Amino acid sequence: MATLLLFALIASAHPLDGHTNEVIAQMFQWSWASIAAECTSFLGPAGYGFVQTSPPQEHVTGDTWWTDYQPVSYQIVSKHGNRAQFQSMVSTCNAAGVKVIADTLFNHMTGQDSGSGVAGSTFTHYNYPGIYQTQDFHHCGLTSNDDIADYNDRSQVQLCELSNLADLATNSSYVQGKLAAYAKDLISLGVSGFRLDAAKHIATDEIKAILSQTGGSPYITQEVIAGSGGPMPSEYVQNGDVQEFRYTYLVKSAFSGGTISGLQNLESQGWIAGSTANVFVSNHDTERSGDGLTYKSASNTYVTATIFSLAHPYGTPTVLSSYEFSNTDSGAPNSGTGTCSGTGGANGWLCQHRWIAFSGMVGFRNTVGSAALNNWVSPQGSQIAFGRGSAGFVAINNADSAWSATFTTSLADGSYCDVIVGSSSGSTCSSTSYTVSGGKFTATVAARSAVALHTGSKGTGSGGVTNVAVTFIENATTTFGENIFLTGSISQLASWSPSSALALSSANYPNWSVTVTLPAGTSFEYKFIRKETDGSVVWESDPNRSATVGTSATQTISTTWR
Repeated sequence: MATLLLFALIASAHPLDGHTNEVIAQMFQWSWASIAAECTSFLGPAGYGFVQTSPPQEHVTGDTWWTDYQPVSYQIVSKHGNRAQFQSMVSTCNAAGVKVIADTLFNHMTGQDSGSGVAGSTFTHYNYPGIYQTQDFHHCGLTSNDDIADYNDRSQVQLCELSNLADLATNSSYVQGKLAAYAKDLISLGVSGFRLDAAKHIATDEIKAILSQTGGSPYITQEVIAGSGGPMPSEYVQNGDVQEFRYTYLVKSAFSGGTISGLQNLESQGWIAGSTANVFVSNHDTERSGDGLTYKSASNTYVTATIFSLAHPYGTPTVLSSYEFSNTDSGAPNSGTGTCSGTGGANGWLCQHRWIAFSGMVGFRNTVGSAALNNWVSPQGSQIAFGRGSAGFVAINNADSAWSATFTTSLADGSYCDVIVGSSSGSTCSSTSYTVSGGKFTATVAARSAVALHTGSKGTGSGGVTNVAVTFIENATTTFGENIFLTGSISQLASWSPSSALALSSANYPNWSVTVTLPAGTSFEYKFIRKETDGSVVWESDPNRSATVGTSATQTISTTWR
């Protein structure tokens, strides 16, 4: 009976239980010290409720990101910091009002025949001294090499190896005890929740048995990708939330050329209920696999889709905060020290959690809470607007032209700041404000952008800075007949098309320039290209450049060819 009561507590644990700020920031590959600093300086004040860390246990050596996902032991030592640094980070974040979710590996150990971990522990594929031996692993015998060959075969998915990763016998009481002890250790350090990586590769009742031994009530979110014949997300809701990848796929399709007008009632999609779904536009896997929108996506769709995710009531949202990469294996830049500057990133980090539109919508999410969706309008497939009770209203324009309309809203009469492009201080908005009168307000939503108002950000502002004249100045030395052009990730910059790239003027050679009107608050990537006399194209070297449009009427971005 005691075990059943304890599990009931675990299964009911959820971010909203006594913790009103529900948005999770996935601080992918950030060091513990840099997460601690960011909790205090930005995440807490901005209203993020949780940070999701990379796996904290000892893992195989190497600089690639995926070494974190090959455990060697359950010592709290990783390339992101040691036990003391991890505990200090958890304490610091908790003090800032931000709880900590640890990415956690219950399914497997390493995929290597032998080696050592970052803390010096040695191992062979099925022997981890003092922890596991051969009998503690599944040896499925269902395929020639014991690897999963058919992801629609439940037995293979849960008993065979995922890409040679030694598959733990999670049906064993001994293994369950070891995994529960690791989870209990993290809870003792102040961790509030776990993301269970590769959860579909473990039978749901085995996860239930492990969690019942943790002695706490952590928030749980489980990685379970739906398939036609394998384990399904609905099986796992008994343990906590489940990451709903079908949401990620649909949002990508809708914002990438489908229609966003069909996103109103996500509870009717045949997925798990929103109350048990953890959703995201992008995570570290889909960012690399192409299954979701990313910071590289064209036409500002990554930003507008994330605005939608934070505005719509379905699911508990996670915002990925990551780094630039051209190689999908690449580990973190700047020796793993996450660094941000103002409303963006620095030293190769993107810091999406700081982007104006994202942090503004975190405030929106916290303000509207569980308020029902209302006042839905969609004049065409690429334009939607809706309210959240009487607390908030958002309009999203996924079209290539501006959308001018008078919107009906349940917001009380008054002046509200547009949190997509700015914030409020006292009774003043840092950028645009809109006035609601008689349950209506008029706005022009820029192409591939949005407007969002909520009762937690009221005041008066400029009243109309929705577009900014951005001047790009590139210092580049050329020979006669060569010319410099600009292209980038949004439609206004030709969506990475060299043939449609914007020509820069050489009037002030060697400084080439062009001025483009862009929606305020838009985050984008870009590069300059050189067109040779024979028509061939030379791109600047990697990585892509990135920028966010400010809230002033004009902005200048100066760079040098590389």
